[in-house]
Amino acid sequence: MHDHPDTTHLIHHPYTPPVGFEAPQPGVFKASTVYFPNVATMRSREWKNKSGYTYGLHGTPTTYLLEERLCALEGGLQCVLVPSGLAAIAITALALLQSGDEVLIPDNAYGPNKALAEGELRHWGIAHAYYDPMNPNDLAGRITERTRLVWMEAPGSVTMEFPDLIELVRICRARGVTCALDNTWGAGLAFAPFDLQGNGSLGVDISVQALTKYPSGGGDVLMGSVITRDEALHLKIKLCHMRLGLGVGANDAEAVLRALPSIGLRYAAQDRTARALADWWQRQAQCVQLLHPAFDGAPGHTHWQSVCAGQGRSGLAAGLFSVLLDARYSQAQVDAFCDDLQLFRIGYSWGGPVSLVVPYDLASMRSREHPQLQKGHLVRFSMGLESPQALIADVQMALQRHLPA
Repeated sequence: MHDHPDTTHLIHHPYTPPVGFEAPQPGVFKASTVYFPNVATMRSREWKNKSGYTYGLHGTPTTYLLEERLCALEGGLQCVLVPSGLAAIAITALALLQSGDEVLIPDNAYGPNKALAEGELRHWGIAHAYYDPMNPNDLAGRITERTRLVWMEAPGSVTMEFPDLIELVRICRARGVTCALDNTWGAGLAFAPFDLQGNGSLGVDISVQALTKYPSGGGDVLMGSVITRDEALHLKIKLCHMRLGLGVGANDAEAVLRALPSIGLRYAAQDRTARALADWWQRQAQCVQLLHPAFDGAPGHTHWQSVCAGQGRSGLAAGLFSVLLDARYSQAQVDAFCDDLQLFRIGYSWGGPVSLVVPYDLASMRSREHPQLQKGHLVRFSMGLESPQALIADVQMALQRHLPA
């Protein structure tokens, strides 16, 4: 019998690579344990302000770099990374709310945000109410002494109404209530969440994103971000992040870092494709209403113009829109139309390279009447990177087979 070879020298090998290596993509650092040169350093090192490393969960060079680049994208100063967009929404609520508080949510918000309020937050004694995002007076009338957080979404989930963000933020500022924006659609490109008027005078307090969408761009990463400009607000979120033990994988952070340089090109291309297809749709007899904020007549179009277009702004509007199909068709016909599409795949999320389609039951998603919307079957389209002509041809063939004019 032979003794096992001593592999200690493989673990404690003295060689370290020389410094000075640079390449287009940053290095990927994976760690739970982080070494300290001595006990004094271990006791003095700080992770909250990115001045040092203490444990992998609190940050590595890879995650610090991603956080800083996302701040540059959205105009923020501090960023926390979490495992999904929904986790970004959840940690914001958990960091800022306690039993007896209230959160106000737009009625057209991302469904899981509403489900969180109706489930866990309610169980923990945190109240919630839904406001009409297209009526700032409704928000103003619902804020009480218990209100600690107001959510905003621009545009609204699925139905794509663009609210008067500037007025909603003004109301929150006047009442001393923290306002948080789900900025996944805007992605830091359509408008500046912390500078809505372009003069640095007005912006949201918190911007969250599902990095799953445009920042990653591949339909293969789950991640979220919470970005702020106020150090005290950031610290509340950062400490909650630490106490909950939330973290992101280094390879996922690498994937987002690799995709970020092309986000502007992809976003603009998907925006152009969406407008081409939306323009085609609004000329079809089957469509009773086009829901795309950049199109005249869409709910909130003038509000989109005020923060996204004009005065040197981008004029961008993402690659997402919905249509309301004539109510004379049955739901089975609409579903068959979606099933028959060849280039549009059926699936949730958006922002990836493949175009997606989902029919929605609007009645089950809203708690109030929506007079700005026509009666009909709602179908949402997300643009990938296919050619507009090919996508239009795909929709046209399926329409002819299942939804004749």
